[in-house]
Amino acid sequence: MSDSSLFQFVVLPLLIFFARIMDVSLGTLRIIFVSRQKKLLSAATGFFEVLIWLLAITQVLTNLTSWIHFFAYATGFATGNYVGIWIDERLAMGMCVLRIITKRKATMLLEALREADIGYTVVDAEGATGPVHIIFIVLKRRNIEDVLKMVGQFNPNAFYTIEDVRGARNGVFPLRSKSKTAILQPDARKEK
Repeated sequence: MSDSSLFQFVVLPLLIFFARIMDVSLGTLRIIFVSRQKKLLSAATGFFEVLIWLLAITQVLTNLTSWIHFFAYATGFATGNYVGIWIDERLAMGMCVLRIITKRKATMLLEALREADIGYTVVDAEGATGPVHIIFIVLKRRNIEDVLKMVGQFNPNAFYTIEDVRGARNGVFPLRSKSKTAILQPDARKEK
């Protein structure tokens, strides 16, 4: 295979593939920044997203008879979506509301949340099978796994949902990181 063929059928498709991964990942992050009202970050990310896209699409349009360039472009797009979501999960930016619904009072869970300086609101409600208690917690996305571990430890049968929050003001949020081992005792009794 000549150097020209190697570049045309191997190197260039790989460059298109990786360019699409980068621009689609940046596009995913840009949308997240827009939804979190991060104006400068979304603008800067959008600039690089479009610049990389222009470079990739130029190469595809220059080689309209090569199916491998189309394949690299489409595969890079698909992979870029996956990578963008993976990056978002790792960044865990912003706030969310965790809504926990229990059939019984979750006294031990509430005590653990209080010890961890995590604010909550409890509401008595009526569910399809009878009385329930709804616990609302607004917290940073990066703390969601720790709180879900508490829910699993103290109230494993609880139903919960998680939603993004555009903004939050006032409330009780942990100012310091408490020892998770003190909060997540493996021998704690589970509430049903």
